Amino acid sequence: MALSLAACGKGGSSNTAATTDANGTTTLKMWTHNAGNDKELAAITQVVNDYNGSQSKYKVEIQAFPQDSYNTSVTAAAASKSLPCILDVDGPNVPNWAWAGYLAPLDGMDDQISKFLPSVVGKYNDKNYAVGYYDVALVMEARKSALEASGIRIPTIDSSWTKDEFAAALAAIKATGKWENTLDMQTGNTGEWWPYAYSPFLQSFGGDLINRDDYKSADGVLNGAAAVEWANWFRSLTSDGYMPLKSGADPGQDFLNGKTAILYNGSWGAEAAKASSIADDILFLPSVDLGNGPKIGGGSWQWAVGSGCSAPEGALDYMKFAMQDKYVASVSEASGTIPATDGGAALVKGYETGGEYDIFRQYSKKFAEVRPVTPGYPFIATTFTKTAQDILNGADPQATLDQAVKDIDANQQSNNNFQ
Repeated sequence: MALSLAACGKGGSSNTAATTDANGTTTLKMWTHNAGNDKELAAITQVVNDYNGSQSKYKVEIQAFPQDSYNTSVTAAAASKSLPCILDVDGPNVPNWAWAGYLAPLDGMDDQISKFLPSVVGKYNDKNYAVGYYDVALVMEARKSALEASGIRIPTIDSSWTKDEFAAALAAIKATGKWENTLDMQTGNTGEWWPYAYSPFLQSFGGDLINRDDYKSADGVLNGAAAVEWANWFRSLTSDGYMPLKSGADPGQDFLNGKTAILYNGSWGAEAAKASSIADDILFLPSVDLGNGPKIGGGSWQWAVGSGCSAPEGALDYMKFAMQDKYVASVSEASGTIPATDGGAALVKGYETGGEYDIFRQYSKKFAEVRPVTPGYPFIATTFTKTAQDILNGADPQATLDQAVKDIDANQQSNNNFQ
């Protein structure tokens, strides 16, 4: 599951043309990041074909971009006032793109959107700007035999490992000498993985990336006692020899090949795990409670309406059609992700209540934390990534966190706190 972000500057609103032909059919351009993702693109294409066949007033036309160049294409289109009427957007980007004037509120969809997981709804200034078909959940993917051999309690959604239990479990597994990696947190990953995967541990300690009361400062939450405790804990996973400083090229295969006892992974790894030769020995456990409850990242790709669309009623008409449960089911099934509505989940084998993947949906419902809802998030994300990497490599926690706060606060202030 690739994760990406892009920051933009305010003032990029567009005047998007929606053309109408001699028959009165208005064509709406739609952009997606799914070029190269054949299964998901096919599912999206089916939604569009169904919509186009259901009426003749509007026709949606898809243009798919490679994910690596998608955000750049959107920001360039905004600058040239040529954004499409409908586009997908990575969840953490929604506040930035809404603030910059790229997106329009999804007016008239509140009741429909209320049926979706909160983590898949992109908000800014208390308005809904985007909604997604699916989410993913972070888990501790563990070898059952490794836990049982050391007498380690199997945690549940209602009783996660505490900080002390997790420490004792790592020590016990390491003491067996059987595993090359007691724990693998996938530290070789890059980009948005770092704030998505590791800031929930900071939040579980009681810290955060920024004070969410007013989104003006990170002082006290990113450099307070809880944050320093998180930093020392994160560093200790490596300095105590439980976790590699940098993961191997394929941590998932390292786990399936018996090198790793516990893998911090996303629900997207379940399909390969279930198909592996050790499927019966794999547990998908909740994340660790480090004092303030287990936390996991929330929010994936979502769909939005371009603010400059000259036929916004058509774009919203498509959005209402596209967010039916049956399409939540078909798109999430194609992408191997968690269906974002109860109705959609009931239609996807394994995600129905009691199904083999239902636990991921329960984790998402109970533990997901969206990343800070501020247009300054892209800067916060890159700052946190550098900070966490420096700490893992031995930098002084307090001094490094203080510098991160200074940088984040300066960015917020230089943008008038994105008011």
